[in-house]
Amino acid sequence: MSHASRRPTDRLLTVAEVAERLGTSERFPRRLIEERRITFVRLGRKVRIPESVLNDFIAAGLVPPITTRTRRAA
Repeated sequence: MSHASRRPTDRLLTVAEVAERLGTSERFPRRLIEERRITFVRLGRKVRIPESVLNDFIAAGLVPPITTRTRRAA
């Protein structure tokens, strides 16, 4: 998602909030930020992740289930 298309009312999440939402420690979102694998906002020394960016990150990781076909008896 480009910066221009992000909603102006997009909530900015702290690293702790992102970690809680992902069910991880704070180390994981900090690593995503350090490796520039997720878009973030720097406010002075503080770092925030827009909620829409986190939603896109989660959606990009979705893996569809494998469906098995049943065999017909010959």
